[in-house]
Amino acid sequence: RYRPDWASLDARPLPAWFDRAKVGVFVHWGVFSVPAWGSEWFWWHWQGQHDAAYESFVRRRFPPGTTYADFAPRFTAHDFQPRQWAQLFQRAGARYVVLTTKHHEGFTNWGSPVSWNWNSVDTGPHRDLVGELGEALRESNLRYGLYHSLMEWFNPLYLEDKQSGFKTQNFVLKKTMPELYDLVLKYKPDLIWSDGDWEAPDSYWNSTSFLAWLYNDSPVKDTVVVNDRWCRGCSCRHGGFYNCADKYRPGTLPDHKWEMCSSLDKLSWGYRSNMSLAEVMDEMSMIAELVQTVSLGGNYLLNVGPTKEGVIVPIFQERLLALGRWLDTNGEAIYESQPWRVQMENTTDTVWYTSKGPVVYAIFLLWPRDSVLHLSSPIPSPSTQATLLGFAGTLDWQIFPGKGMLITLPYMLPSPLPPQSGWAVKLEGVK
Repeated sequence: RYRPDWASLDARPLPAWFDRAKVGVFVHWGVFSVPAWGSEWFWWHWQGQHDAAYESFVRRRFPPGTTYADFAPRFTAHDFQPRQWAQLFQRAGARYVVLTTKHHEGFTNWGSPVSWNWNSVDTGPHRDLVGELGEALRESNLRYGLYHSLMEWFNPLYLEDKQSGFKTQNFVLKKTMPELYDLVLKYKPDLIWSDGDWEAPDSYWNSTSFLAWLYNDSPVKDTVVVNDRWCRGCSCRHGGFYNCADKYRPGTLPDHKWEMCSSLDKLSWGYRSNMSLAEVMDEMSMIAELVQTVSLGGNYLLNVGPTKEGVIVPIFQERLLALGRWLDTNGEAIYESQPWRVQMENTTDTVWYTSKGPVVYAIFLLWPRDSVLHLSSPIPSPSTQATLLGFAGTLDWQIFPGKGMLITLPYMLPSPLPPQSGWAVKLEGVK
């Protein structure tokens, strides 16, 4: 049995499904989707920091005296079709999906018994969003993760505890913990993506005792995966897999399983109605992030922010489907892969490696000018075979004088623009 201390909890092996999955979709959805401006931290910028831009935005757009609570009835989810979401995420090549059950605003996307009238069943959609999406994802054989913020910016109980220097725990005992236990018992998640941890120590949050229960006695004790945001100073040190920071890029191979969370809207995680095309990640950047992350042993969690009606806007759908098409061809080099002895070509950050047993995949992000790919890291043998994923037949190759190999790629039709995304060469019989 796991003890409620980090030495014991950190020794738990990570359930294997998570590392094999590699690709997930993150969904930031809540009352912040109503103003749909700035970011999901709208309430904090507006009333925590009294940011002038946010104050004038509310004055221009909403009646005098509007409070943040007034946005909740407008969070309608009228067009939310969980099965359509699940199909989209599946076609995007995701193996797991993480939904915000509650962001730092405290509004819960399920009928939390300790969030009276500030939840999606009592007000707004009058629907159990967490439950509905969970059912649809499970029908599509996708794993279900629940994002949950430990803290709430303006909850009076939290503010009192903070005032006491976190010596009192009223908020944790009456709000945070009852909600976490409720989420686990009701929805049996495959993953808990914790956040909002940074202001207080683990002794305040009771993180270790919750995790000990989760690993020892909960209905998901053998399958559940958690991240590292469980206390001030926990990130990148304690928990399950590491997030370390939003959009984290380690640069070299970490010795611990990690995940890179990234967002299609480069400026926000929640939906913004004034987002411009230039602010949306393009297909090439998305594939480059995925490839670099997986080469370095990470999972890639790509975020979309739906509208208050529950629509994933067409540009996000288009990007997700492009990712899915790429994975249809190249997924063999991604899913269930392991980092190889070398993660990238030393001369360039446009060639990255993954492996499966003796097979090595070289994923190149730019098509070489003369259609000859120079790889200096693999050591070929007489039995070496090279194939391009998505292309029939084997490729000719020769030993490069000095080091590595030269692979002749299929002829590409001339075009003023180089083809846009990455390709994977499968190498058998190399060291």
